[in-house]
Amino acid sequence: MRCVIISGSPDTNVDEIKELCTDGDFIVCADSGYSYAKQAGVVPDLIIGDFDSLRDELPKDIEVVKLNNRKDDTDTEHCVMECIRRGYRNFLLLGSIGGRTDHTFANIAILAFLSEYHYNGVARNNGEEIRILNEGTYDMSGKKGLTFSVFPYGCEDVNVTYEGAEYPLDSFTLTYNVSRGISNVFNSDNASIKVNSGRAILLIYYRK
Repeated sequence: MRCVIISGSPDTNVDEIKELCTDGDFIVCADSGYSYAKQAGVVPDLIIGDFDSLRDELPKDIEVVKLNNRKDDTDTEHCVMECIRRGYRNFLLLGSIGGRTDHTFANIAILAFLSEYHYNGVARNNGEEIRILNEGTYDMSGKKGLTFSVFPYGCEDVNVTYEGAEYPLDSFTLTYNVSRGISNVFNSDNASIKVNSGRAILLIYYRK
């Protein structure tokens, strides 16, 4: 089963929540993410937060975990750790991109944690998707026509190979202080990205 965590970015796309949440998902709301779930007509299985930003009344018939507002981790991170404790390995973070840049950066750090410990994590909002890629080959089937960008993450450089891209690369090194990895396009439904060394952040755009 997949764990879907709905966070409370002010840029959260409610239509995307409706589209991406499925009946088989375990759905968790991080604090004010519950407001967006309600707007989308999605009933969560669990709500976690210190509730410093939630304006809606908490439901009586859904499990709620209340956190101390003086804590070291974000509400979204606490949701991830709680769901790892419950046995989940696949995570989709909705409403986690946009709004305050520091919150977006913190959620990217969560993706890096998931990647480092061999969990699957994807963040998505308003047609933008973010993943962290360790060494290995990643299938990008079915993404023809989508724009993507790749940069080093947590390292000075990353060596990559692209197949099925408008600008193919073969063992090319991208460095942290050059914008060379921006705005490529998948031009094949059988595209792939291979990280030969280092670690990368991948951004895919499902909108123009």
